[in-house]
Amino acid sequence: MNAELVGTKDKLINDFKTVVADTEELLKATASAAGEQATVARSRVRESLAEAKVKLAAAEEVAVERAREAARVTDEYVHDHPWQAIGLAGSIGLIVGLLIARR
Repeated sequence: MNAELVGTKDKLINDFKTVVADTEELLKATASAAGEQATVARSRVRESLAEAKVKLAAAEEVAVERAREAARVTDEYVHDHPWQAIGLAGSIGLIVGLLIARR
């Protein structure tokens, strides 16, 4: 389940990056639009975009730090319990092999 959460978080970050890029393109495309309302709208979008970029950078930093922590904990566990880790890896390999062979 944790892997699903990480995958979902990564997809969310990628989707958010796409939205940010699309918003930047939209701002460039509407730069020639005149009028007070267009100027105010662009200003608000720019502010929101800047805020979103900051939040995205923070979210990425948290995700990277959690991944590093998970890797560290896993490394410690494998060093402390090598035979259990080998057994677990072998079991997972066997299950994956069986699932692949069924296809």
